[in-house]
Amino acid sequence: MSLISVDAGARRLTFGDIDIPCAIGRSGSCPANTKREGDGCTPLGLWPVRGALLRPGRVRLDQPLSVPWRWTRSNDGWSDDIRDPTYNRPVRLPWPWSAETLQRRDQAYDIIVVLGHNDAPPVPGAGSAIFFHIWVDAHPTEGCVAIAPEEMRRILPLLTPETVMEIAG
Repeated sequence: MSLISVDAGARRLTFGDIDIPCAIGRSGSCPANTKREGDGCTPLGLWPVRGALLRPGRVRLDQPLSVPWRWTRSNDGWSDDIRDPTYNRPVRLPWPWSAETLQRRDQAYDIIVVLGHNDAPPVPGAGSAIFFHIWVDAHPTEGCVAIAPEEMRRILPLLTPETVMEIAG
């Protein structure tokens, strides 16, 4: 197992010898069992890396990745509607329920590392789309963990199917 450690209080991420600033949710961190959809809170806990979603034309792979990955498409979304039977799952836009667009105007989702939060199985309302992604000007996220783009490009090829992210307060 390789471990990405996030100190939510200090806003620091460490992975091996990498020690960098990170952004977390606008509402700070919270215990995973109190996480609610839309609360802006980053859930504390141990979350496995499920895979990566990469934006074609904005990301170049210089070496193969060890984690499962795919290119995003313009109609890729992620359900965030607690009434949707596919809550906290990828969907194709347009979608009859609320869903995040995975190809955004900013760079935030150019690289998305999908974390295994509330996905086995998803509990409606317990939080969706908790990703590890690129930050936008180091601003807080909606509940994800985000880092600078150059740091994400450095970390991405180091991830393995055994990598987990531990978010601690």
